[in-house]
Amino acid sequence: MEDIIQNSDLYHNICGGNRITSKEALDLFSWDIIDLGNAGDMRRKLTFPKEKVGFIVDRIVNFTNICEAACAFCAFHSRANLIQSYELTIDEICRKVEELVAVGGTQVMLQGGLHPDYTLDKYIHMVTSVKKRFPEIHLHSFSPAEIVHISRKNSLSTDDVVKALKEAGLDSVPGASDLLVDRIRAKVSPKKNTVDEWREVIHSLCKNEMKSSATMTYGMGETLKEKIEHLEVIRDVQDRTGVFQAFIPWSFSPPRTQMADLLPATGMDYLKIVAISRIFLDNITHIQAGWLTEGLKLAQIALTMGANDMGGVLMEEVVVKATGITTRTHQKELVHIIKNAGKIPVQRDSVYQALRNFR
Repeated sequence: MEDIIQNSDLYHNICGGNRITSKEALDLFSWDIIDLGNAGDMRRKLTFPKEKVGFIVDRIVNFTNICEAACAFCAFHSRANLIQSYELTIDEICRKVEELVAVGGTQVMLQGGLHPDYTLDKYIHMVTSVKKRFPEIHLHSFSPAEIVHISRKNSLSTDDVVKALKEAGLDSVPGASDLLVDRIRAKVSPKKNTVDEWREVIHSLCKNEMKSSATMTYGMGETLKEKIEHLEVIRDVQDRTGVFQAFIPWSFSPPRTQMADLLPATGMDYLKIVAISRIFLDNITHIQAGWLTEGLKLAQIALTMGANDMGGVLMEEVVVKATGITTRTHQKELVHIIKNAGKIPVQRDSVYQALRNFR
């Protein structure tokens, strides 16, 4: 297999940093994992030559699990009947932010469901309340689905919603892409935004000079071709907007969801996605290793196959935990893992600037 790769046009395109086609990306799924990983790391060195791996000290604050979308892949929403419905007060939200600030955290992700009663005013009140008490905190919050939800509830354009949230103090918005394939979305999340609506939100962020990230939740019954279809959407949108600072792939965890009969994706699946996304997404600098869903050891291997960031320490996370995954970590452990992957650990901020290097 190695000899075949070394004589192929595709191998030379990857080595030369050339953009590969969707068909070529699909072919990469058949490559030997070692060869694919080496190609992914080679492409990472062209995009990000430093042997540094970043992480951020952050916290997800899930302010409600009341959600009218009731997605089949989610075990956290109240209609799943696994977790009692709740809504945090502003004081409760601010106490959680205060705890993060006390340990030197710099980023908060306010995340919630598509609450049937929440309007734009509710979201603005959350943002202004947190920013008033903690102006130093970067609010990387909400999601395209929530922005579309707000625009529908208030009969506003996504541009108007994004502009209002930015003026209130919102700094950036996670891309929260799920899987950008309408066939899959129609099956697992028919009440959420469409792929076109997701694109619209990202373009609105661009117009308002806000940054985002792109994600990929795979293992929901999609084909290999549909995996590449997802990456195609992200690459095209990034070409047009340049708003994505990072790409974060993770596998769907079936337990406790309406899709519990699906076999979970394997570690090999994950490593292939990391390497292929690094090679295909030639316009995104940072690829995150998904320690939360994949485990710390697999995430460490991903750092040798194209990933160059470990994402957040995540002082609190409850959505993935609802499916039974209980992986936790802390700063000292992440530093150790990164060092033992032969990399230099760097605590970073939300715009990927170094705050502290660990030697």
